[in-house]
Amino acid sequence: MIKVVNLKKTFNGQEVLRGVNLDIPKGEITTIIGRSGGGKSVLLKHLVGLLKPDSGEIYVDGVDITKLNRKALDKVKRKFGMVFQGAALFDSFTVLDNLAFPLRELTDLDEVEIIKMVTSILDKIGMAGMGNKYPDEISGGMKKRVGLARVIIMSPEYIFFDEPTTGLDPIVEKSIHQLMMQCREMVKCTDVVVSHNVREILKISDHVALLHEGRIIEVSSPEEMLRSEKPEVQEFFKTSIEGSRQLYRLRGWI
Repeated sequence: MIKVVNLKKTFNGQEVLRGVNLDIPKGEITTIIGRSGGGKSVLLKHLVGLLKPDSGEIYVDGVDITKLNRKALDKVKRKFGMVFQGAALFDSFTVLDNLAFPLRELTDLDEVEIIKMVTSILDKIGMAGMGNKYPDEISGGMKKRVGLARVIIMSPEYIFFDEPTTGLDPIVEKSIHQLMMQCREMVKCTDVVVSHNVREILKISDHVALLHEGRIIEVSSPEEMLRSEKPEVQEFFKTSIEGSRQLYRLRGWI
């Protein structure tokens, strides 16, 4: 479990996080939503130990990572996997070598076992036989799949997703969300998703947290969130849903 207590962060005199409190249950999908530029990615970077808060605590399985030295923090980070917005693949590596990279660098597995694991996971993500392709030879959706597969191949306890479907059309977006659910079952992990796109993400989330003006103002199930009487919650969903509809019509997706 991850527990965030009164987390605060200021950049250049501007308060970005103004006292964030959030519980992230183990084994479930918690999605943090909010307006673009509202601090979601800043919060995510704190959760994975990339940023230090001005004040507040972040407990990972009972350990406050904000107080740890670098060596102790690195040990906790071994529980984490991070799926970046742009997949962050090595352009000069094949798909196979991208997936094999963390196994070669961080484990003592022999090459035969590594290739066996990579081949297996390529089959599970629907990319069997594509290990010899380079990132510029595959679609954006496939790159997202490989980025996710490279994380889950290390069997992390927690996977963090930063806008996992940005720039994808609705069909590919839906397939990535389905893959996220499939991967959670494969490695029995806890997922933390940061997203401003509510169109599909609500369908796969167990819990939704709305970050508004530097604070989490509501945490609930997707159904309860949509029925919330709070004006800020209603305004966010009204704006987001209408905005996404207009965008989808403009692009000819609906």
